[in-house]
Parts: sequence; structure tokens; C-alpha cells
Amino acid sequence: MAVICDRFDQLGTDGRPARLGIMGGTFDPIHIGHLACAEQAREAYGLDGVVFVPAGNPVFKKDRNVTPAAHRLEMCRVAVDSNPAFDVSSIEIDRGGDTYTVDTLRQMRAHYPANVELCFITGADAVYHILQWRESAAIADLARLIAVTRPGYALSESHREAIAERGSFTVDYLEVTALAISSSDLRGRVAAGRSIRYLTMQGVLDYIQAHALYRVQGCTACGGTEGGSLR
Repeated sequence: MAVICDRFDQLGTDGRPARLGIMGGTFDPIHIGHLACAEQAREAYGLDGVVFVPAGNPVFKKDRNVTPAAHRLEMCRVAVDSNPAFDVSSIEIDRGGDTYTVDTLRQMRAHYPANVELCFITGADAVYHILQWRESAAIADLARLIAVTRPGYALSESHREAIAERGSFTVDYLEVTALAISSSDLRGRVAAGRSIRYLTMQGVLDYIQAHALYRVQGCTACGGTEGGSLR
């Protein structure tokens, strides 16, 4: 059987009830907002661990330039390494093809015993569109959904009711104390030669610097052909 992740691969094999958080995303790059959401969800719902699952080929971003999966995977590993309650899984990247949440949850459900409850952590804005996801009804049977709010976004009561009426989703709505940070903003800052210090983990910042990620060739605003300092 395929390995899901190193730290939590044997979760539930002792027969005791357990809860595993799953946080999917492009993570291009991962930042402290992602980590804060995962930590607060872990605490609020008594999760035994949270696994970050970088998307291999995200279907909703085929019209955009996405950093190669190997880089995004390694940045996630660097970001979570110091937290024993977090881990990273490469299953979506290893599987190949288009990335769909339902396929990932099926693979995890087949791996873990029934006493492990899967909790899929996602943004409230994503939940707004969940009825459009591939095999959304199956997702409801595979995992509990934890919808986290972010600054400037709130899911209306009417839409919450629509989700409840049109599907058998178990959705928990969690308000988190998260910074107004986005991966696209970090990419833009790097391209413009601006600092991203304290917006992501130092190890991730170092990785971006070492591999010259997100820089724009010939950008005069960066102070050079490969951008300025990230620090």
C-alpha cells in the first residue's frame, strides 16, 4: 500500500478513534497564513495531525503558470518540518494527471482504517463552489469539511443553507485569526524585488532565494535582471 506521509502513515492502526486534517492547495508558495489555518483547525477540532497535500496539476489553474510540483512540495516540507503535528504528502503529485479532491480523499480513505475521521480543511470561498466540484456528493461521504474564513470574506447564511439542502455535507465553519496573505501576493512581491520576510517561514524564503523562484527576467524594478533581495 502506498505511503501517505511519514509521520501519520500508521494513524489509527491501534484501533483508537483519531482525526486527520487534510489541507490541499497549490502552495505556490506556502506561507504563514496556511500554517496558521492548519494550526487553529488542529486545536479547534482535536486533530491528531494535519497533512499538507500540494496539488500536482490543479484543474482550476490550467490557464496560469504554476511553479513545478517538485519545488512546491519541497517548500511545504521545509515549512512544516519543525512542527511534529504537521506533515506533507506527495500523493497528488505522484498520482499524475489532473488533481481532483475526490480522488485524493478516496486514496486516503482506502489507506486509513474506519476509526480515522478525515477532515478536509479548505477556505470558505472554496466551499462556496463545492457543489461544482467533481463528484461533490462523494466528497460528503469521504470527509468532514472544515471551512475556514479569511479577512474580507464571509459565506452567507443562505449559501450555507443551500449547501446543506443540496448535499449531505458535514461542514464546520471556523473563524481563524489569519493574516491577509496570499500566495499570489508573495509571488508579486518577489517579482518586484520586495521583501517577504515574516510572511513565510525562513526556510521557505531561503529556498525561493536559492532557486530564484518567482523572479521576472529583465525587471528593472527589481534592481537587476533576476530581481532584488527577498529579505
